[in-house]
Formats: sequence, structure tokens, C-alpha cells
Amino acid sequence: MFPETRWTLVLAAGQASHPEGQRALESLCEAYWYPVYGYIRNCGHSADDARDLTQEFFLDLLDGAFLQRVDRDRGRFRTFLLGAVKFFLSDHHRRHRARKRGGGTETVPFEISSGETTLQREPTHLETPERIFERRWANAVLNRALQHLRQEFAAHGRAEYFEEVKVYLAGHCELPYADMARRLNLSESAVKAGIHRLRKRYRETLRAEVASMVSEAEDVEAEIRYLAATLNT
Repeated sequence: MFPETRWTLVLAAGQASHPEGQRALESLCEAYWYPVYGYIRNCGHSADDARDLTQEFFLDLLDGAFLQRVDRDRGRFRTFLLGAVKFFLSDHHRRHRARKRGGGTETVPFEISSGETTLQREPTHLETPERIFERRWANAVLNRALQHLRQEFAAHGRAEYFEEVKVYLAGHCELPYADMARRLNLSESAVKAGIHRLRKRYRETLRAEVASMVSEAEDVEAEIRYLAATLNT
């Protein structure tokens, strides 16, 4: 059987109180709030409004407002999240219950204030908000896997080594192994072997991250192919 992941726990929480599912949902929202903020901005909302709408959306999500609408036959957190925020925006003006900015209001249990700074660093796109959301999502998944890997190396006292060799994870790296060997004071064969292990572990970490956001084992490879296609088009 496919083991329980963050997303399968969330799916289980959709019908009843489920503390583990709630924690899993908070974890996913904290990791992947930025594509939602960027989507709202690309739909034409100002930075201030996008921040408020993003916070309100995730408060509704964490309250369980959208979990009853999850389609179990399309068990990917990515598709659920995009569909939920589109529904939220279309329904927002009819509901007339936007939360106000300022002291004393409820806030999400993670930080979203860096969204606009990150957005302004990105190049301008002429694509649809949905297409931009997909690219931001793919980048967020890769960055999340990279962060997990960084934490693993740091836990073993190899943080500095990781920061040096991580360049070999970003597509084609033109830095010769011999140059890296001199930089690290290692043999070239040791550097080659280390980079081979690094890439293997990165693929494993990426696969684990993707698996945490789908509900079926057979969806993992399809989602990884989606990530690659999204970033290469």
C-alpha cells in the first residue's frame, strides 16, 4: 500500500476532525503559499490586496472551507490548490467577508510578507496566471527538495561542502571537476564520486517531496514528468 503522506493525511481530514491531517495541511501551505500569492497578483490585484487575499484564502483553507470539495479522483495537492484559489477569487466579492488588515485580526501560522519582494525579482511574463502558477509551483518543489538536502548535509557537519558542490545540481555545470577538487582539497575521483552520490540523493529527495503531495503511488512519476516539462517550456 502507498504509505500515508502529507496530502493523503489531508484527504483523510476532509470528512472529520483529524489533527494529523491539519498539521499536514499547515505544512503544505507553509511550503507552497508563494505560487498562490503570485497567482493572485497576476490576476490583477495590488500587492496589499494580494497579501490580504492570500491570508484570507489560507485561513479558509486551514479552517476546512475547501476540503469538502476535494475530488478524490484527482489527488494532487497542486491541482487542488489552484482550483481552490480560483474558486475563492471568483466567490470573494459575493461573500463580502474579507478580513481587514491591522492589529487584532487572525493570521495564518506562517510568514507571507516576503511574497512581493520575491515577485519583484522575477522576470515579467506575458503568459496566463495559470501557466505562471505552474512554473512557480515547479520551482517551489525543486527548491523544497534542495532545502531538505541542504539540511541533511548540515546535520552531518557538511554544510560548506554542500554549498560548494550544489552547482552541479542546476542543469549543466561547466565547472571542471579538477577545479572543484582543488577548491575542496580533494582528489578529482573523490569529487566525481561525491557529486554522483549528491545527484542520486537529490533525485531521491525530490521524489519524496513529490510523493508527499499526491494520493497514489502511480502519480509520482507523472508529476515528476510534469515538473520537467513545465520548466523546459
